[in-house]
Amino acid sequence: MAESALTVELCTDEGEFGGLAAAWARLHRRCGTATPFQSHAWLHSWWLSYGTRGRLRVVLVRRHGELVAAAPLMRAYVPLPALVPLGGAISDFTDVLLDDAFADEAADALAGGLSELARSALIDFREVRSGAAVEHIYERWRGPRLRLADSLCLELPAASMEELLGRLPAPRAQRARAKIRKMDALGVERRIVRHDEVDDSVRTLLRLHQLQWQGRKVTSEHLQPRFSEHLIRSVGLMVRAGDAVVTEFRLDDAVVAADLTLLSPHLVGGYLYGAHPQLRERKVDVATMLLNACTEHAEGDRSRVLSLLRGNEPYKHHWRPEEATNHRLLLARRRTAPVLRAAAWDAAARSRGKEFLRARRERQERS
Repeated sequence: MAESALTVELCTDEGEFGGLAAAWARLHRRCGTATPFQSHAWLHSWWLSYGTRGRLRVVLVRRHGELVAAAPLMRAYVPLPALVPLGGAISDFTDVLLDDAFADEAADALAGGLSELARSALIDFREVRSGAAVEHIYERWRGPRLRLADSLCLELPAASMEELLGRLPAPRAQRARAKIRKMDALGVERRIVRHDEVDDSVRTLLRLHQLQWQGRKVTSEHLQPRFSEHLIRSVGLMVRAGDAVVTEFRLDDAVVAADLTLLSPHLVGGYLYGAHPQLRERKVDVATMLLNACTEHAEGDRSRVLSLLRGNEPYKHHWRPEEATNHRLLLARRRTAPVLRAAAWDAAARSRGKEFLRARRERQERS
């Protein structure tokens, strides 16, 4: 029998992981299901901001020296001992990378490498998008496994703004058109930020993001220095690679809003924005302004979706999106099966707790 052309390695050194940038980028381009959250720029930057020394576990599969599969993981111990994807809670999707040209054999080899890791810890993939590459690993897994529902995402077709307006009831579409005309009348201008200006523009975005949520409930992580460092470090590289675009909106010669949109062959998604409160004071509908700009990156490409990413906020439903539920994939060996069962019990308990709180809020609103 001929010797396999595939080799499996385990990378635990952050310097070695940093040095994989070029090879990882080639693999990322050859994996049709990859999102920007699997790019090396995003993951390596995330590790530098959020990783813990000694916990890096990246499984690499090579074919004649070239990367054909990768699983970017780290050890975690809370709430249970597990191997979890890099990217953490600030990433809307997690996945592995598989070279489309060698998907089956690369998936077999990667599943074998992950099975070795699973001898001592549960493998826990949160926020897996339907059709993700890691589903090939799940299908091949020989030990205990479990699929659970995770966060809800909302998606629109990759259509022009006018086509999206055509999906709405006539009165709502008329109001949206009036909002767009108002922005034009005010003189709101937008421009795509050049790659050499991205760092400063991201700083402006973060400043405006903090300003827009001042005095209101905000995702606290977005205000942390480590988050700012991560975005500033990663986004410029992602823009250069075509995985992201930063847009600035100007009014009266001042930047009043900035938006970070992520790009992949199958997905366009607005990740984060910042808007000055004066836009609300001048009756500018910021959500419509951002969506109008975002459609230009997806328009006409029917292989893409316009993702509103995670979250079930009411304003997103104004556009009649489709629901797409992420999944959580749990993989174990027989010796780690008790940890899998504990994780499933914990997930069920948390789900019941959220349902209880939601029902209580609804009762309070009715009373």
